[in-house]
Amino acid sequence: MTLDRLRIFTGNANPQLAEEICQHLGCPLGAASVKQFMDGENYIQILENVRGMDVFVVQPTCTPVDRNIMELLLMIDALKRASADRITAVLPYYGYARQDRKDKPRVPISAKLVASIMETAGADRVLALDLHAAPIQGFFSVPVDHLFATPVMIEYWLNADLPDLVVVSPDAGGVERARAFAKRLNAPLAIIDKRREEANVAEVMHIIGDVQGRHCLMIDDIIDTAGTLVKGADALLAHGAASVSACATHAVLSGPAVDRIASSNLREVVFANSIPLRPDAERCPRIKVLSVAPLLARAIESIHEETSVSTLFV
Repeated sequence: MTLDRLRIFTGNANPQLAEEICQHLGCPLGAASVKQFMDGENYIQILENVRGMDVFVVQPTCTPVDRNIMELLLMIDALKRASADRITAVLPYYGYARQDRKDKPRVPISAKLVASIMETAGADRVLALDLHAAPIQGFFSVPVDHLFATPVMIEYWLNADLPDLVVVSPDAGGVERARAFAKRLNAPLAIIDKRREEANVAEVMHIIGDVQGRHCLMIDDIIDTAGTLVKGADALLAHGAASVSACATHAVLSGPAVDRIASSNLREVVFANSIPLRPDAERCPRIKVLSVAPLLARAIESIHEETSVSTLFV
């Protein structure tokens, strides 16, 4: 692989992941000044020549969401004005993805707005990881490569030595994701039927499928407040499950999430490192993190060399 025209930059959202990606690619992280004025405005300066370069900006738009989005937009704009040949926004986590349609009167489609702003800033293509809804790809008019953390997660759970495993979708909307996991793990599928009364509040109704005496693995893309996760685990155990574990790509972990997981009956919760863990989450013995840096590095290499990325889409 030739590195002459490849450059990778990052903001303050998850520099550890960007560094790890660079280590796998064998190239240094691009030099940039990313800081704030006293009033909170972001200041960006690219500190090396990028004229004619193939540039990748690694920046999950996680908490603080608006600040990290602005860092990404300003960095893209700075690179465009510095005559970079191509700019790819690498989004290990896509903020505002949960607002992807008008489900109530007079609400925005925020996921579409963020996509439009990113293109206006100058992004030539997007590399995303586990979008909350796959149709978000259609909000962009530039090419989007949509990766999944599934290969990383599957490898871990295949070696976890859990007999009589059943994969569980925490809601009807996650059935497709859970079914793909179940197929790869050669395990049956169960579904938690719930009714959400308001945002971040869920009531578990009943279990569809046989979990009696089985080790359950709940699959999701995001764990936010962990209310759904903990209630789902309690419901599975009440229906005779031997144990309950969980895995999700994005450790959003807002508010009381870590305390809920720490005091729950969950055996283990596994995340990808798309978002840096909160300090209290790093100390929680039930939480484990797997790296998606090798996966993203392979995708960046394929895009840079104009080879197929489709082998990474599983």
